[in-house]
Amino acid sequence: MTQKNILVNYLGNAWTALMGFIFIPIYISYLGIESYGLIGLFIILQGLLSLLDMGLSPTLNREMARFRAGVHTPESIGNLLRSVEIVYLLVAVFIFSLIFSGSSFIASDWLKIQNLEMNMVIQALKLMGLILAIRWIGIIYRSAITGLQEHVWLTTCMVFFATIRGIGAIVVLEFISPTIQAFFIFQAAVVLTEVIVLVLKTKLLLPKPKEPVHFSVESLKHVWKFAGGMMLITFLATLLTQVDKVLLSTLLPLAEFGYFSIAVTIAGILSLLIAPIDRVAFPHFTQLISARNKKEYISQYHKFSQLMTIMIVPATLILSFFSKEVVFLWSHNEVLTNSVAPIMSIWVIGTALNGIMHMPYVAQLSYGWSRLTIVVNAFSIIVIIPLLFYLVPLYGALSAAWIWVGINVGYVLVSITYMHKKILKKEKWEWYINDLFIPTFLSLAVVILARKLLDDLMISNLFLLALYICLVAILALSLSVISTKIGRSYISNLKQRYFYAR
Repeated sequence: MTQKNILVNYLGNAWTALMGFIFIPIYISYLGIESYGLIGLFIILQGLLSLLDMGLSPTLNREMARFRAGVHTPESIGNLLRSVEIVYLLVAVFIFSLIFSGSSFIASDWLKIQNLEMNMVIQALKLMGLILAIRWIGIIYRSAITGLQEHVWLTTCMVFFATIRGIGAIVVLEFISPTIQAFFIFQAAVVLTEVIVLVLKTKLLLPKPKEPVHFSVESLKHVWKFAGGMMLITFLATLLTQVDKVLLSTLLPLAEFGYFSIAVTIAGILSLLIAPIDRVAFPHFTQLISARNKKEYISQYHKFSQLMTIMIVPATLILSFFSKEVVFLWSHNEVLTNSVAPIMSIWVIGTALNGIMHMPYVAQLSYGWSRLTIVVNAFSIIVIIPLLFYLVPLYGALSAAWIWVGINVGYVLVSITYMHKKILKKEKWEWYINDLFIPTFLSLAVVILARKLLDDLMISNLFLLALYICLVAILALSLSVISTKIGRSYISNLKQRYFYAR
């Protein structure tokens, strides 16, 4: 069931990524790079929403998983959901009011607009506020459905609405109005429909309690210790991952910020490889801890860690070492390639290192231990903000990419050591050597050699270039797979199923 859920999540995320990624050059052709900078700003604001989460969405995910394990009654989980719903609704009103009232300030004093009309930007910002408020409400229902481990249904829903958002936006820009306002109006309509569907599904999944559910302070108190830790983690993690983007949105002209946003978006493909494993691992780990199955928990920890390495390291190396080729094959735009590829090649390494830390992070949360992550994130923010203020005005967006890499190198070196002193005490070197180093080293060796060979061959045919990069990616992935226990086990199972069975 776990393997099926991971596979389904990957297929869904791959399609969602394709729908968002493939249309970026088309959006730019209709709207221009400066208007796309507003879409980049929208993505940042969406990320900043986590600052308001108060730890409730991961807590709800965890409690829904515990409900499946028999910890909650229909009444207790219903009261918790209703309480979280009311809190989120109040926050949604705050989000919309804040962005709506601050739209003129953001447009005139924050953004460095060059060619766009001020009124158009203000209207776009107000529409962003509406979309963000609606999406905010949807977070709790995604968390609930994930905790209940209805991954197939949720993934199908994500795929459907991602397709509508991507293709529908092109239709709107082509046949209705090629403006940023029309783009955001359409997005608002789709997001509202999606949230309504998520609400209805969540209600259907939960058994009907004998007593009517209601807002309960007691329900929130029972989960507040975990939620409080998660609130600090989420707050600090969001600052850590978004503060550089926020600063760049005001330090760079909007057009340059648009290029930076594209680089980060491409690097964000790795997040789409990370998220499906996270969504399955967290409730699964929580159930094992609740059942006090320590031996299986350790086994699953290493399997998920190896799977994370397999999925993100080969992809990272391809995007980093072949950044110019990848961006040009995707965009067929030399100006965009030269502006985006250098930033992307560095940023993607930081994103990968951050992704490598997700399984240790999930392991901590499944134990209900959040202090280490809070301390490390707080220290990182203290370091990163002065560095950004000093280096970005001097060296631009590329300096932000190197800072992002440096912070995440520290995570891998320091956090892992301290974590394994508290939990999973005998598993540190197993994680470093077998889960991370060996598959990474083999993939890196292949990609470095392939990069050198490509420089010598100087392939100019785009089809052959794409084929070459795909073959390198397959080889790097294959070596990564066979170097891990989970990979060898999977290959052995395939042999038994499809060859020996005959």
